[in-house]
Amino acid sequence: MAKDDIVSWGDLPAALGLLTRLPVRVDTDAAMARGARAAWAWPLAGAVVAVIAALSGAAALRLGLPPGIVAGLVLAAQIIITGAMHEDGLADSADGLWGGWTRDRRLEIMKDSHIGTYGVLALILSVGLRWLALQALIGLGWLWPALILPAMLSRLPMVALLQALPPARQGGLGRSVGVPPRNTLVLGTGLTMAVTLLLVGPWALPLALTVGAVSLGWAAIAMAKIGGHTGDILGGAQQLAEITALLTLLALAA
Repeated sequence: MAKDDIVSWGDLPAALGLLTRLPVRVDTDAAMARGARAAWAWPLAGAVVAVIAALSGAAALRLGLPPGIVAGLVLAAQIIITGAMHEDGLADSADGLWGGWTRDRRLEIMKDSHIGTYGVLALILSVGLRWLALQALIGLGWLWPALILPAMLSRLPMVALLQALPPARQGGLGRSVGVPPRNTLVLGTGLTMAVTLLLVGPWALPLALTVGAVSLGWAAIAMAKIGGHTGDILGGAQQLAEITALLTLLALAA
């Protein structure tokens, strides 16, 4: 397919190559030519991560392990598969956005490989909230929806922020990937919502609304503090959206 087509067969491998550590073969030249047009497949990449984690969780449940242990195992599987890239983005964003007094200083802190107090606390809260929510949902028999839906819903805001916000710095992910066209976001949204409707029916609406509201708030903070997005901001958006989806699903299922 041409680089300007809405969908290419190489988009999912490109998404997996970008967002995970899975050993997939990626046509680098084709992926670079497609750029942000392949971003519609980011929620699908999240689904692949979720399915692998859910299989490990199902095996653990078959062994008779309690929901708390299973939740820890599936969370660890997700982190290993993604190389903790989203967690790293959340930590860097927390350090930079709240640790610097000027735009340039915030961006400088976000680029620093060291982690500060804000980053540590953000990671503790992120892992803790996800672990507890997964434990409760697994205990209710919601292993598969609890992994697949947040995984897909949390990758969609990354596409939206990449389109809606300007890059905050000259280099980095924003400049290298580019801006996804509107039909890329529409396709990713339609795919994600179709799966959400299939799995939870009318609960799809509150899930979409809460994830959307939190993502809008995160985008507003990023614009106010650094004037746009970075790769770390996108990673932070994924983490916040995943937490929101898990807590919303738990509130609906309880």
